[in-house]
Amino acid sequence: MNTLQLTQLLQPETPLEARFLESEEFRQGLVWGLPRYGHPEGTIWRHILEVNANIDALPIDAATRRKLRTVCWVHDTFKHVEHRGNPRDWSKHHSVYARNFLARYIDDAQLLNVVELHDEAYYCWRLAHLFGNFAESERRMQRLRERVGSYWQLYYLFFKCDTCTGDKNPAPLLWFERHEEDIKVVEFERGQAAI
Repeated sequence: MNTLQLTQLLQPETPLEARFLESEEFRQGLVWGLPRYGHPEGTIWRHILEVNANIDALPIDAATRRKLRTVCWVHDTFKHVEHRGNPRDWSKHHSVYARNFLARYIDDAQLLNVVELHDEAYYCWRLAHLFGNFAESERRMQRLRERVGSYWQLYYLFFKCDTCTGDKNPAPLLWFERHEEDIKVVEFERGQAAI
């Protein structure tokens, strides 16, 4: 798929979003993916459309919306180059590649952390609820809070928008909303979310 086709599908709203589409490695990531559990939509560009629809259904200001869209566009786009071996090489996780790509365009360290750690709340939930390791789960959540800093609410909003797509398990999000007292739980405006 070429730049023009992807531009027509994704409708970039900012010069930054348009610049992403100029990158061949980014475009390769957008067209990667087949329908699978959690992502019945298949390709990354389709997932971006779902997450963006959820972002549009949030009662948020324009600056928050822009940041969420930036995270959305890059967060899963490098799954095609992720290391899938065992044991897993976490330095080659798709989120690390996404952070490194975005760092070429912006220098907002906390937003880069949100991108890199966008799946971390899910991993914390798994530690607690699938493996019964509540202490390690809480330690990781504390590190997550520290790394995203003042973007904690933004992190939650993105986690909500990302989790409420496809056929993903809602349990991690429900746990996060009940467990984290320092977030403001928000609801999608009726009739607009992709869920």
